[in-house]
Amino acid sequence: MPMDLLQGTLDVLVLRALSGRPRHGYDVSRWIHDRTDATLRVDDAPLYKALHRLEHDGSVEAEWGVSESRRRARFYRLTAKGRRRLRSKESALRRYVTAVFKAFEPE
Repeated sequence: MPMDLLQGTLDVLVLRALSGRPRHGYDVSRWIHDRTDATLRVDDAPLYKALHRLEHDGSVEAEWGVSESRRRARFYRLTAKGRRRLRSKESALRRYVTAVFKAFEPE
């Protein structure tokens, strides 16, 4: 059953999706879906808001290109700032998830 994303995780997932290579929006969404075994879903509006927010703050850059389906698409790629931000946010998210799992351990 697909789950909605917890607040604060979308940016780091988008940055992670872009860490391997430039991708267009649908490809980012598909990467998140595939990497989470279809557990997480990302709707278009929040995804594109996140991409534009990350572009505005300098974490990603975008340029027009042609997708696999031969359609015009905007491709996003990480900048040096985005790579630093990914490392920082990924580390914080891992600490958070570890703490949450500790709360579920038997007393």
